[in-house]
Amino acid sequence: MPFIFDELEDPIWQMLSSVKRPSRYAGGEWGADGGLVEGEERSSICLAFPDVYEVGMSYLGYQILYNMASGIPGVRVERVYCPWPDAEAYMRENRMALCSLESGRPISSFDVVGFTLQYELTSTNILTMLDLGGIPLKASERGEKDPLVVAGGPGAFAPEPLVPFFDVFCVGDGELLLPDLLSLFPTRSREDVLRGLAKTEGFYVPAFHEGRSVRRRVLMDLDGGFAPSGMIVPSSEIIHDRVGVEVFRGCTRGCRFCQAGVVSRPVRERSPERVAGIARDLLAMSGYDEVGLVSLASCDYSGIERVVDLLGPDLSARNFRLSLPSLRMDAFSVELADHLEELGRGGLTFAPEAGTQRLRDVINKGITQKEMEDTFREVFSRGWDRVKLYFMMGLPTETLDDIEAIMEISLLARDMGRRLGKRPRIGVSVAGFVPKPHTPFQWEAQATVEDLAMKGGTLKRMAKKAGIGLNYHEPAQTFLEGVMARGDRRIAAVIERAWRNGARFDGWTECFDMGRWMNAFDSEGVDPKEYTGRTRGVEEVFPWEVVDVGVSRAFLWSERERALSGDLTPDCRGGSCNLCGWQQDGCPVLEEKNGQG
Repeated sequence: MPFIFDELEDPIWQMLSSVKRPSRYAGGEWGADGGLVEGEERSSICLAFPDVYEVGMSYLGYQILYNMASGIPGVRVERVYCPWPDAEAYMRENRMALCSLESGRPISSFDVVGFTLQYELTSTNILTMLDLGGIPLKASERGEKDPLVVAGGPGAFAPEPLVPFFDVFCVGDGELLLPDLLSLFPTRSREDVLRGLAKTEGFYVPAFHEGRSVRRRVLMDLDGGFAPSGMIVPSSEIIHDRVGVEVFRGCTRGCRFCQAGVVSRPVRERSPERVAGIARDLLAMSGYDEVGLVSLASCDYSGIERVVDLLGPDLSARNFRLSLPSLRMDAFSVELADHLEELGRGGLTFAPEAGTQRLRDVINKGITQKEMEDTFREVFSRGWDRVKLYFMMGLPTETLDDIEAIMEISLLARDMGRRLGKRPRIGVSVAGFVPKPHTPFQWEAQATVEDLAMKGGTLKRMAKKAGIGLNYHEPAQTFLEGVMARGDRRIAAVIERAWRNGARFDGWTECFDMGRWMNAFDSEGVDPKEYTGRTRGVEEVFPWEVVDVGVSRAFLWSERERALSGDLTPDCRGGSCNLCGWQQDGCPVLEEKNGQG
């Protein structure tokens, strides 16, 4: 345990007895030793997640980095999460600094504070954590005694709105970047460290940037790369409360709305034997009874049936479960369903994304009506009764017919289940579409708040009439996410102003207040619709092109043109190379095909 509490005097104990969910701040979890069992501390890093404990602890990449850093000789690694508003208020009232969970030391005492940028609407939480930690908000205001404030994760691929607040952005796979980052301590000055990182591939250092695009750093040999042998077991329930094992990175399905599929190319797989070994190790040390096979599209993993075969006897003997986060409707096989049934039955999740075939072709989803019918029939005939469906609204070329078809698919699933003698429980989740950087739709205008509200209202009425559960994202939050996603450095002043206005946890509906943000936009003289309300031209240079993710602009534009024509682009894993840009840089899929030829 990191603390010995004195109930009468210790301020941490007093805070824990005064806030909701005190387990968020208690620490002391199994597996959270912070490394550095013996020897002198050479460098230290506090991994910061700008959301609450139960969200941050669910992020597999965060666990991987912690486990990796704790194994580097001389490195001390600890964690911190964003305090919920009640805890923030208590800390400010009692002049308490934000401290790490492991040792309770102020985050300002670490060499590096490394933030994971997982979601655009956590930007104000970053400022809360810096301020509570006693770290100057602006990189330009920090000196030798301050830690380097570093960012990584998906948000680092479009960093400009956050540039004033960060010293360094890590662009690419953390397994390669983290050792290079920590190797520069402790003998060098702050400026020397920053200059050294600026010369190293994968690091964007705004203070010393020379104008060239920063190339994303890619771990090509996933099977031979670092894999965690342990994990932190949370002290309370979290969002994804299970062991997670990554089976592959990248995706070549080519969904045109999907940023993750572009910025994670090329596809790199982990062998089934390695996956099974990692799963066994983590299950043995954690006490969990479920292991999830994690990737962007786990059913596309070429070794999935082999993994299920390898893990089946172990999991069945111990009554453990194997889970897949989401299933592609055109990749669901009878054999896989049989394996899953043997290993425990839960609900299944699918993402048709759009209601009509026409719109699915626009976004390159390519799922047919027959494939959906066949999948629903297979699901219910094999014993499942819970299905969750994910869709988007506000997609390019969308009409009201496309929106109404969302409910038609939901009714198709419900009616299929009833015909097969089930009492099906169908859940539908609809998110507002945000055109993201580095995707074919980065040139598109975003649907207005009014348009999304109208479409959401239509779905809500239809779902209520049909008796189907429906959740959809708040349109104003979708609008703000779009501004942040395609913003430039002018947005930084808006973020700071909104934070000073009281904006916190903007991704949480109960905390979100668009009025604070509109006041901030007005105060800073920034029109948010400039970022969301217009279609860009082919020649426009984007702020996020300071980062080179490896997929060419020409390919993205050609995919946009194909989208507007309703043309599908096939998956290159099963066909010819689509010339996305990685054909020039050692694409494993292409090399395997050339080797077979």
